[in-house]
Amino acid sequence: MTKKIINLLILLPLGIILIIFCVANRQSVSLAFNPFRPEDQVLSLSAPLFVFLFIALIIGMFVGAAATWLGQGKHRKRARSEAKEAVRWQTEAGRHKSRAEEIAGQLPSR
Repeated sequence: MTKKIINLLILLPLGIILIIFCVANRQSVSLAFNPFRPEDQVLSLSAPLFVFLFIALIIGMFVGAAATWLGQGKHRKRARSEAKEAVRWQTEAGRHKSRAEEIAGQLPSR
């Protein structure tokens, strides 16, 4: 519950500021990919500033998610190997239990 309140206190004002920024910056800007001739129209895009910012935000989210996923690979690998080991131990414990029941069934009753 506290996490939701904190997220609301942070994300709501941030969203309002972002919406105000987008409404205030609707004019077109040029994004040039040619550093030697910025006026070259072949390697440039024109769009409102907030479009470029949203694209940068989305790309950053994907890059961050990919970096996190790749960085946690060792933990996923360890979890898989420990799960396999747990299954192996459970199988072995089941074999020992059935063997113990078999031996107990062969013992004479008192």
